[in-house]
Amino acid sequence: MAKELKDLTKRSDNYSQWYNELVIKADLAEQSAVRGCMVIKPYGYAIWEKMQHELDRMFKETGHQNAYFPLLIPKSFLSREADHVEGFAKECAVVTHYRLKNSPDGNGVVVDPAARLEEELIIRPTSETIIWNTYRNWIHSYRDLPILINQWANVFRWEMRTRMFLRTAEFLWQEGHTAHATEQEAWDEARRMLDVYADFAENYMAVPVIKGVKSANERFAGALETFTIEAMMQDGKALQSGTSHFLGQNFAKAFDVTYVNKDNTPGYVWATSWGVSTRLMGALIMTHSDDNGLVLPPHLAPIQVVIVPIYKNDGQHDVISATVEPIVKELRTLGISVKYDDSDNKRPGFKFADYEVKGIPVRLAIGARDIENGTVEVMRRDTLEKHTAPLSNIATHIKNLLEEIQANIFKKALDRRTEMTRTVESYDEFKVEIEKGGFILAHWDGTPETEEKIKEDTKATIRCIPLEGDTTPGVCMVTGKPSARRVVFARNY
Repeated sequence: MAKELKDLTKRSDNYSQWYNELVIKADLAEQSAVRGCMVIKPYGYAIWEKMQHELDRMFKETGHQNAYFPLLIPKSFLSREADHVEGFAKECAVVTHYRLKNSPDGNGVVVDPAARLEEELIIRPTSETIIWNTYRNWIHSYRDLPILINQWANVFRWEMRTRMFLRTAEFLWQEGHTAHATEQEAWDEARRMLDVYADFAENYMAVPVIKGVKSANERFAGALETFTIEAMMQDGKALQSGTSHFLGQNFAKAFDVTYVNKDNTPGYVWATSWGVSTRLMGALIMTHSDDNGLVLPPHLAPIQVVIVPIYKNDGQHDVISATVEPIVKELRTLGISVKYDDSDNKRPGFKFADYEVKGIPVRLAIGARDIENGTVEVMRRDTLEKHTAPLSNIATHIKNLLEEIQANIFKKALDRRTEMTRTVESYDEFKVEIEKGGFILAHWDGTPETEEKIKEDTKATIRCIPLEGDTTPGVCMVTGKPSARRVVFARNY
């Protein structure tokens, strides 16, 4: 591996530094001139595009349509839903003026005091308010329902402590916003989208997740219930990887969105919202990658196969290229993204190192002797193992190998989560176990006060109340009061 790539910090030495370095070295993103904001580079954005493509397909298969709403939101809108404004007030960026002018000393520009807005505008931290103000114009009768809308957008939340992809001031996401005639329809929608997120996480990202409900303390501001998928990173910390919210009628009442039902009776509509963001890029990196760089699941890798020719002269290059050309065509016919890198500006060893740190799932190396033998060298990124395969039927071999890699990295992540998930009975035991990282299953009495005490004492939070698993009642590890079931505790990003 080239020296500059070898310098990647080991996870065991400093996991946080390893992550930050890998984002840079794998050409995913870099810091920008704006505090807390990042530049997503082409390779990083290509991964995000594949995520978008698959999620967008899944959303449309469940009946949703894409739309777009304004970036700027009147400040008065946020005040209409009390819990919502309280939840986001500290993160809002406010636009107060609409014009600049040259400074009196001629050394720059200043805000024109005469150009102050009559009403200040918020750069959207989320879009519930602007969307529900719009829905008031769209909804009149039960015939207008349901409304199933998704938006691909950017949002801005004034984060004080940022880390690329995991927590940035500006980030990319999708946000679904739906309106329904009945409470049950809205409830079913919130659950359905949680299942869509879990399906995507496990079958495309190869990230095992726990589906559950957030506690009242961790619930989305303005929601009656928040469903979540929680993933475990290699260091044992949790990462909230997608949420779906049952909003009840809160926003319909705040923005007076009513409809007339089949019996000609007026009523407020029922709502959901749901979203995932570029935080999924962080989950992808931290779940699978190793000390050599990225490990990407084939289902989301922008380049699934790279072919590197090994040659000494133009004649060998031409023979290898002629051999590779039909292989590339066949792979693409099978829906496999492939790159033939015969550029002469880098030596093969540097190319190997570069593609290894970028997590390309399969690398083929082929030289003149390989062609004579009718073989090719195959390396799989998940295990770094190499083997020789016959050139005949190589495309089918690679197709099967990619699915094997996808399954293997999911199993590896699932086995790690299983190993790092423990059950505890007492608070003293909990305090010891939480220091080791991972998910802790423990009984909790259901009160915000006990939840807050645990957070203050240990920096651990309730990640979710699982929808599946052990539902045996017990007693709270802290207070000894009755507990309905065990919940998942962890420290988190």
